[in-house]
Amino acid sequence: MSGSKLSNPAAKNNLPDSPLAMTVHDMPSPGSVVQADAQRTRMGRWKMIAMMLVCASPVIASYFTYYVLRPEGRSVYGELIEPQKDMPQVVVKNNEGQELALNSLRGQWLLVSVASGSCADECQKNLYFQRQLREILGRDKDRVDRVWLVTDDAPIAEKLLPALNMAHVLRMDPAVVQTWISPAQGQQIEDHLYVVDPMGNFMMRFPANMDVAGASKAKRDIGRLLRASSSWDEAGR
Repeated sequence: MSGSKLSNPAAKNNLPDSPLAMTVHDMPSPGSVVQADAQRTRMGRWKMIAMMLVCASPVIASYFTYYVLRPEGRSVYGELIEPQKDMPQVVVKNNEGQELALNSLRGQWLLVSVASGSCADECQKNLYFQRQLREILGRDKDRVDRVWLVTDDAPIAEKLLPALNMAHVLRMDPAVVQTWISPAQGQQIEDHLYVVDPMGNFMMRFPANMDVAGASKAKRDIGRLLRASSSWDEAGR
Protein backbone atom coordinates (compact mmCIF):
# COMPACT_ATOMS: atom_id res chain seq x y z
CA MET A 1 0.00 0.00 0.00
CA SER A 2 1.27 3.48 -0.93
CA GLY A 3 2.60 5.47 2.04
CA SER A 4 2.55 2.55 4.52
CA LYS A 5 5.64 1.44 6.41
CA LEU A 6 6.17 -2.24 7.00
CA SER A 7 7.92 -3.17 10.23
CA ASN A 8 11.16 -5.12 10.00
CA PRO A 9 11.33 -7.91 12.61
CA ALA A 10 14.99 -8.34 11.97
CA ALA A 11 15.53 -4.74 12.86
CA LYS A 12 13.80 -5.14 16.21
CA ASN A 13 15.66 -8.28 17.14
CA ASN A 14 19.10 -7.24 16.11
CA LEU A 15 20.56 -8.11 19.56
CA PRO A 16 22.69 -11.23 19.64
CA ASP A 17 21.30 -14.38 21.34
CA SER A 18 22.47 -14.79 24.94
CA PRO A 19 21.67 -17.21 27.81
CA LEU A 20 19.19 -16.20 30.53
CA ALA A 21 20.85 -14.15 33.17
CA MET A 22 20.60 -15.06 36.90
CA THR A 23 21.27 -12.90 39.87
CA VAL A 24 22.98 -14.08 43.07
CA HIS A 25 19.55 -14.15 44.71
CA ASP A 26 18.22 -16.87 42.44
CA MET A 27 20.06 -19.80 44.13
CA PRO A 28 20.66 -20.32 47.88
CA SER A 29 24.18 -20.13 49.15
CA PRO A 30 25.82 -23.27 50.58
CA GLY A 31 25.80 -21.68 54.01
CA SER A 32 22.06 -21.09 54.02
CA VAL A 33 21.42 -24.67 52.91
CA VAL A 34 23.50 -26.02 55.80
CA GLN A 35 21.75 -23.69 58.25
CA ALA A 36 18.30 -24.79 57.02
CA ASP A 37 19.25 -28.47 57.31
CA ALA A 38 20.50 -27.92 60.86
CA GLN A 39 17.27 -26.15 61.80
CA ARG A 40 15.17 -29.00 60.38
CA THR A 41 17.28 -31.52 62.31
CA ARG A 42 16.77 -29.58 65.57
CA MET A 43 13.04 -29.37 64.97
CA GLY A 44 12.89 -33.11 64.25
CA ARG A 45 14.70 -33.89 67.49
CA TRP A 46 12.40 -31.66 69.53
CA LYS A 47 9.33 -33.30 67.95
CA MET A 48 10.72 -36.76 68.77
CA ILE A 49 11.41 -35.75 72.39
CA ALA A 50 7.90 -34.30 72.66
CA MET A 51 6.37 -37.55 71.38
CA MET A 52 8.41 -39.59 73.88
CA LEU A 53 7.26 -37.35 76.73
CA VAL A 54 3.64 -37.68 75.65
CA CYS A 55 3.94 -41.48 75.59
CA ALA A 56 5.67 -41.61 78.98
CA SER A 57 3.58 -38.92 80.70
CA PRO A 58 0.89 -41.27 82.11
CA VAL A 59 3.52 -43.39 83.85
CA ILE A 60 5.39 -40.32 85.09
CA ALA A 61 2.14 -38.81 86.37
CA SER A 62 1.15 -41.95 88.24
CA TYR A 63 4.55 -42.24 89.93
CA PHE A 64 4.47 -38.50 90.75
CA THR A 65 1.04 -38.92 92.33
CA TYR A 66 2.18 -41.94 94.32
CA TYR A 67 5.55 -40.72 95.56
CA VAL A 68 5.31 -36.91 95.61
CA LEU A 69 1.68 -35.97 96.25
CA ARG A 70 1.04 -38.64 98.89
CA PRO A 71 -0.34 -37.24 102.17
CA GLU A 72 2.02 -36.58 105.06
CA GLY A 73 2.58 -39.60 107.26
CA ARG A 74 1.97 -42.18 104.53
CA SER A 75 4.62 -44.86 104.81
CA VAL A 76 5.95 -46.73 101.80
CA TYR A 77 7.01 -50.30 102.42
CA GLY A 78 8.59 -51.01 99.03
CA GLU A 79 11.82 -49.41 97.86
CA LEU A 80 11.60 -47.37 94.65
CA ILE A 81 14.31 -48.28 92.13
CA GLU A 82 16.08 -45.27 90.65
CA PRO A 83 16.88 -45.31 87.84
CA GLN A 84 14.36 -47.88 86.73
CA LYS A 85 15.70 -50.79 84.68
CA ASP A 86 14.05 -51.73 81.41
CA MET A 87 13.16 -55.32 80.57
CA PRO A 88 15.92 -57.07 78.58
CA GLN A 89 15.12 -58.10 75.00
CA VAL A 90 15.72 -61.84 75.41
CA VAL A 91 14.03 -65.14 74.69
CA VAL A 92 13.23 -67.37 77.68
CA LYS A 93 11.68 -70.81 78.16
CA ASN A 94 8.56 -71.61 80.11
CA ASN A 95 8.20 -74.64 82.36
CA GLU A 96 7.14 -76.77 79.37
CA GLY A 97 10.32 -75.87 77.49
CA GLN A 98 8.59 -73.57 74.99
CA GLU A 99 10.43 -70.42 73.94
CA LEU A 100 8.86 -66.98 74.19
CA ALA A 101 10.03 -63.39 74.16
CA LEU A 102 10.32 -61.92 77.64
CA ASN A 103 8.77 -58.67 76.44
CA SER A 104 5.53 -60.56 75.77
CA LEU A 105 4.92 -59.95 79.50
CA ARG A 106 4.59 -56.21 78.92
CA GLY A 107 1.16 -54.70 79.42
CA GLN A 108 0.57 -56.00 82.96
CA TRP A 109 1.96 -55.20 86.37
CA LEU A 110 4.29 -58.05 87.32
CA LEU A 111 4.98 -59.40 90.80
CA VAL A 112 8.28 -61.24 90.40
CA SER A 113 10.22 -63.78 92.44
CA VAL A 114 13.65 -65.12 91.49
CA ALA A 115 15.10 -68.44 92.65
CA SER A 116 16.57 -71.80 91.73
CA GLY A 117 14.18 -74.47 90.52
CA SER A 118 14.94 -76.43 93.70
CA CYS A 119 13.07 -73.64 95.58
CA ALA A 120 14.21 -73.77 99.20
CA ASP A 121 12.11 -72.58 102.13
CA GLU A 122 12.59 -68.85 101.47
CA CYS A 123 11.62 -69.33 97.82
CA GLN A 124 8.47 -71.23 98.78
CA LYS A 125 7.52 -68.52 101.23
CA ASN A 126 7.94 -65.83 98.55
CA LEU A 127 5.81 -67.83 96.11
CA TYR A 128 3.11 -68.13 98.79
CA PHE A 129 3.06 -64.38 99.52
CA GLN A 130 3.23 -63.64 95.78
CA ARG A 131 0.06 -65.67 95.22
CA GLN A 132 -1.72 -64.22 98.25
CA LEU A 133 -0.86 -60.64 97.36
CA ARG A 134 -2.43 -61.02 93.93
CA GLU A 135 -5.56 -62.74 95.23
CA ILE A 136 -6.34 -60.13 97.89
CA LEU A 137 -6.32 -57.35 95.29
CA GLY A 138 -9.89 -58.33 94.43
CA ARG A 139 -11.09 -57.08 91.07
CA ASP A 140 -7.71 -55.45 90.41
CA LYS A 141 -5.91 -58.79 90.49
CA ASP A 142 -6.43 -59.17 86.72
CA ARG A 143 -4.04 -56.26 86.23
CA VAL A 144 -1.22 -58.18 87.97
CA ASP A 145 0.62 -61.29 86.79
CA ARG A 146 2.81 -63.57 88.91
CA VAL A 147 6.23 -64.38 87.48
CA TRP A 148 8.82 -66.79 88.83
CA LEU A 149 12.21 -66.43 87.14
CA VAL A 150 13.99 -69.76 87.54
CA THR A 151 17.75 -69.26 87.28
CA ASP A 152 18.90 -72.84 86.64
CA ASP A 153 17.83 -76.18 85.18
CA ALA A 154 16.83 -77.77 88.50
CA PRO A 155 13.47 -79.56 88.24
CA ILE A 156 10.49 -78.01 90.04
CA ALA A 157 8.95 -80.16 92.75
CA GLU A 158 5.56 -81.63 91.89
CA LYS A 159 4.08 -80.31 95.12
CA LEU A 160 4.65 -76.72 93.94
CA LEU A 161 2.89 -77.04 90.61
CA PRO A 162 -0.73 -76.58 91.83
CA ALA A 163 0.23 -73.30 93.49
CA LEU A 164 1.88 -72.14 90.25
CA ASN A 165 -1.32 -72.39 88.26
CA MET A 166 -1.83 -69.15 86.26
CA ALA A 167 1.74 -68.03 87.07
CA HIS A 168 4.51 -67.50 84.51
CA VAL A 169 7.37 -69.87 85.34
CA LEU A 170 10.30 -68.87 83.13
CA ARG A 171 13.85 -70.23 82.88
CA MET A 172 16.23 -67.31 82.52
CA ASP A 173 20.00 -66.94 82.59
CA PRO A 174 20.97 -65.54 86.03
CA ALA A 175 23.45 -63.09 84.49
CA VAL A 176 20.67 -61.63 82.33
CA VAL A 177 18.29 -61.50 85.30
CA GLN A 178 20.80 -59.40 87.21
CA THR A 179 21.03 -56.83 84.42
CA TRP A 180 17.34 -56.16 85.03
CA ILE A 181 16.49 -57.07 88.63
CA SER A 182 18.78 -56.60 91.60
CA PRO A 183 18.56 -57.14 95.38
CA ALA A 184 19.21 -54.61 98.11
CA GLN A 185 22.79 -54.23 99.27
CA GLY A 186 23.83 -57.17 101.42
CA GLN A 187 20.90 -59.34 100.24
CA GLN A 188 20.55 -62.17 97.73
CA ILE A 189 18.32 -61.86 94.69
CA GLU A 190 16.16 -64.71 96.07
CA ASP A 191 15.36 -62.71 99.22
CA HIS A 192 12.86 -60.23 97.73
CA LEU A 193 9.64 -59.89 95.81
CA TYR A 194 9.93 -57.37 92.96
CA VAL A 195 7.47 -55.13 91.07
CA VAL A 196 7.70 -54.45 87.32
CA ASP A 197 5.40 -51.89 85.71
CA PRO A 198 3.37 -52.52 82.49
CA MET A 199 6.11 -50.90 80.40
CA GLY A 200 8.63 -53.50 81.56
CA ASN A 201 10.49 -51.33 84.07
CA PHE A 202 11.78 -52.91 87.29
CA MET A 203 10.66 -50.14 89.63
CA MET A 204 10.21 -51.50 93.18
CA ARG A 205 11.41 -54.24 95.51
CA PHE A 206 9.93 -55.25 98.84
CA PRO A 207 12.14 -55.86 101.86
CA ALA A 208 13.76 -59.26 102.27
CA ASN A 209 12.26 -62.02 104.39
CA MET A 210 8.65 -60.91 104.03
CA ASP A 211 6.25 -61.94 106.78
CA VAL A 212 2.49 -61.52 107.24
CA ALA A 213 2.83 -57.94 108.51
CA GLY A 214 5.14 -57.09 105.61
CA ALA A 215 2.75 -58.67 103.12
CA SER A 216 -0.05 -56.44 104.41
CA LYS A 217 2.13 -53.37 103.79
CA ALA A 218 3.15 -54.66 100.36
CA LYS A 219 -0.53 -55.11 99.45
CA ARG A 220 -1.14 -51.48 100.40
CA ASP A 221 1.73 -50.32 98.16
CA ILE A 222 0.53 -52.37 95.20
CA GLY A 223 -3.00 -51.08 95.65
CA ARG A 224 -1.77 -47.49 95.58
CA LEU A 225 0.24 -48.12 92.43
CA LEU A 226 -2.82 -49.62 90.74
CA ARG A 227 -5.01 -46.69 91.74
CA ALA A 228 -2.40 -44.15 90.60
CA SER A 229 -2.14 -45.87 87.20
CA SER A 230 -5.85 -46.55 86.69
CA SER A 231 -6.18 -43.75 84.12
CA TRP A 232 -3.86 -45.45 81.65
CA ASP A 233 -3.51 -49.09 82.67
CA GLU A 234 -6.21 -51.70 82.12
CA ALA A 235 -6.34 -55.43 82.71
CA GLY A 236 -5.02 -57.58 79.89
CA ARG A 237 -2.31 -57.00 77.31
